[in-house]
Amino acid sequence: MVVEKIRKNKIIRFLINKYIIILAAFIVWMFFFDANVQLNKEFKKEIKELNNTINFYKKEINEDKKIITELQDSLQLEKFAREKYLMKKENEDIYIIQFDTLKK
Repeated sequence: MVVEKIRKNKIIRFLINKYIIILAAFIVWMFFFDANVQLNKEFKKEIKELNNTINFYKKEINEDKKIITELQDSLQLEKFAREKYLMKKENEDIYIIQFDTLKK
């Protein structure tokens, strides 16, 4: 008796329909288990990291532009380029000396 009432209910008959079940399974598969969804998440993460890198370098460029505008003398500008970016003239060698700051 209860089973007959359930079978006569239009909503339950619609939900038990084999095509609806297959469609629901397909939708769940596409949203949660498909490989393209995982790739999309990885790509979004990579895009976010690249945008962070872009913003970092834009800030660095703006800071350097501020410093360069303050340096009016060519010798000061040359000193800045040598110290910060390790630039050199053609026939020069650069030796970088780093001191160990850890005390034993």
